[in-house]
Amino acid sequence: MSNKELLDYERAAYEKGFTQVAGVDEVGRGPLAGPVVAAAVILPKNVQLEGVTDSKKLSAKKRALYYNQILEQAVSVGVGEASVAEIDDINILQATKLAMKRAIKNLDVAPDYLLIDYLTLDLPLPQEGIVKGDANSLSIAAASIVAKQVRDQMMQDLHQLHPAYGFDQNAGYATKSHRQALLDHGYLEGIHRQTFEPIKSMVTAEKQGKLF
Repeated sequence: MSNKELLDYERAAYEKGFTQVAGVDEVGRGPLAGPVVAAAVILPKNVQLEGVTDSKKLSAKKRALYYNQILEQAVSVGVGEASVAEIDDINILQATKLAMKRAIKNLDVAPDYLLIDYLTLDLPLPQEGIVKGDANSLSIAAASIVAKQVRDQMMQDLHQLHPAYGFDQNAGYATKSHRQALLDHGYLEGIHRQTFEPIKSMVTAEKQGKLF
């Protein structure tokens, strides 16, 4: 999809009179470890970001390139996260929404319209939840890239502290080697999500005084 086609949702919002349209997306709903991270991005009307798309479809090299271009061109970028403790406390869906709200709050230009990947938020702002938004809206795609880049760096930093779990390669997802590391070394308090399997069963076994 071209840059022009990816701006259809943004143009529709401009035509309704909105001027600061923020795309919102998250990364990290599925992993066994680490926070969920969201980003909100307001792009200028004359933005030029050819090639930008859903962060999952981009190589690490291209993501880094587009990340820098987004930061250079964006009117404003906000990032928010919800911690592992919050994910375990309120569930991953609510934690995702919390991270998104924090990202929006961290914009230094107030948005007047939100384009959100799949979800809607209980905020007093006009908004649109778009199915596969990161592949159909340039603002949401930009947000997905920012969130992915920020979260991947967080997981790289965690890898430096806990290299046995391979967070630099798996970003906390349930790869075979990550699951094996859990069996070999146990889970990390505050880093692994205790409401996600297989950690949930490990915690239960631990409380019952059993070996997992």
